[in-house]
Amino acid sequence: MKIPGNGAAGPALLLCLCAAALWSCQKTAPAQADQGRGIILGFSQIGAESAWRTCNSRSVQEAAAGAGIQLLFSNAEQKQENQIRALRSFIAYQVDVIAFVPIVADGWDNVLQEAKDAGIPVLVTDRKISVKDESLYAGFIGTDSVEEGRNAGRFLLEKFRDRLGGAEPVRIVEISGTVGSSPEVGRAQGFREVLAPYPQFQIVYSESGDFLRSKGYELMRDILDTRTDMDVIFSHNDGMVLGILDAVKERGLKPGVDVVIVTIDAEQAAIDALIRGEINCVVECNPNQGPEIMELALVLARGEKIERLIHVDERVFYEEEDLSALGPRGY
Repeated sequence: MKIPGNGAAGPALLLCLCAAALWSCQKTAPAQADQGRGIILGFSQIGAESAWRTCNSRSVQEAAAGAGIQLLFSNAEQKQENQIRALRSFIAYQVDVIAFVPIVADGWDNVLQEAKDAGIPVLVTDRKISVKDESLYAGFIGTDSVEEGRNAGRFLLEKFRDRLGGAEPVRIVEISGTVGSSPEVGRAQGFREVLAPYPQFQIVYSESGDFLRSKGYELMRDILDTRTDMDVIFSHNDGMVLGILDAVKERGLKPGVDVVIVTIDAEQAAIDALIRGEINCVVECNPNQGPEIMELALVLARGEKIERLIHVDERVFYEEEDLSALGPRGY
């Protein structure tokens, strides 16, 4: 199923009654506030590592307020142990529904079994998980990381169509996301799937930048110390690509001209760089998942089932595309 997409505190739980209106990542139609009255949702976010993540959190908080759902919001600060602790706190608090963005795919079986034993349905959001028993969680809502990687690869096929079938290679440097996270795995998989039939496309270097701007900068600076034989830089997110742009420009190179740059997320800063010609392609990863999460939480709180896999809508932004009518991204 595919439905349209819309649009932190420390490790301790933050009780968000969300009565006040919050500035919105993207305008959404508010749900009736009495729909969720009396329902408590425990939500564990991985952190606040980027503008994308901040918008994702804000979308959840706003949507909970609009639906009248009491939100227990926890920021894991990029640590799985903090998330597991938060989930156990939600179970002890006897929330009606748990939703969380998993930092990595593995390691959730025990705590999800505890939630199941307590009769609390769990909704996985944004990033996917790998468990032995699929019944440990009710379903997933989020972006399609594999398709995002495919879209990045498809752009390169079009960009370098003159080299298809020839001997001249297209050398790619890949800066990937957090190792073991579903976006890192999916984006790499989809990217390679599209390019695999064309041996001209060669990934000459791949390393994790952990989705952080600082690591993107450090990695690219180190890479440029040892090699300049690259035609493409593929970044798994905009945070890292902003650091990459800094490092490339420090060396006197023109990003988007001397080296083709493809990134994923579609933060405002990346769209601005695309318009300036410093990035060639931006693949959207939609952060505005809050309204759909609340709709699903209401269904689960009633004891009903949801679809196992739901993806939000996303698009791709290309170089030389007219983006004059594109509104503010909100992240």
